[in-house]
Amino acid sequence: MLTRKLDEARNAWKDRNMDASRAAHEAGQRADAVETHRNAQGKYLKSIVYGGMDGIVTTFAAVAGVSGANLGPGIVLIMGFANLIADGLSMSIGDFLSSKSEAEYEAAERERESWEVDNYPEGEKRELRELYVAKGMAGADAEGVVELVARNRKAWVDIMMVEELGIVPEDSSPLGSALATFFSFGAFGFLPLLAYVTALFVPALAGSQFPAAVTLTACTLFALGAFKTRLTGKNWIVSGLETLVVGGLAASAAYLVGALLGGLA
Repeated sequence: MLTRKLDEARNAWKDRNMDASRAAHEAGQRADAVETHRNAQGKYLKSIVYGGMDGIVTTFAAVAGVSGANLGPGIVLIMGFANLIADGLSMSIGDFLSSKSEAEYEAAERERESWEVDNYPEGEKRELRELYVAKGMAGADAEGVVELVARNRKAWVDIMMVEELGIVPEDSSPLGSALATFFSFGAFGFLPLLAYVTALFVPALAGSQFPAAVTLTACTLFALGAFKTRLTGKNWIVSGLETLVVGGLAASAAYLVGALLGGLA
């Protein structure tokens, strides 16, 4: 648990506001200040953002390719929904397997480090001293820090995982990440198809589905890019425009391919 307001500290750093930073770090005086380092909201933020970005870009690319070939709205819907389900499942399964592999690797390495701490503590102390000295710490200071760390077995193992192996423990579950990816991919990936689905019930929209899909997709790409700054810390306008341009290039390429190969359909 942290006796500071992490969001306030981040905002203070972005603004380079020392008074706000001091207030965030002295928040332990307040009853509402204690918070976990990574809250439940942030656990799956990465999966939600990147699942959503991949969903809307790949689905719109399919829509753009079919539209570029001048095929009917029915074909657009078939290709779009096929892409939505197949790619959504593929991406979420890949997320699950990779996250599971990382978790298994982390668990195996933690078990090994724990065993070494229990059976060869002097060797582990020496490794940690060498790591701190390599970072520029004086030998005597490194020795003192290591002796303090070694008094708490869990902290010792945690620090060895980070300092020696570069492994930062993840508190999100592989299944949770996979589900977040799948539902985010599906929700955002459906947006380019929304105009075509709506036109089935509102005939007046027939003929304007693709321009509507382009507009909706562009707005969503910009919004996702701006929202991504919760992970990257970049300027939200720059990030939004960057995502819009990258997604637009992918969609434009798909449209051109569809236009060039449309005669084969």
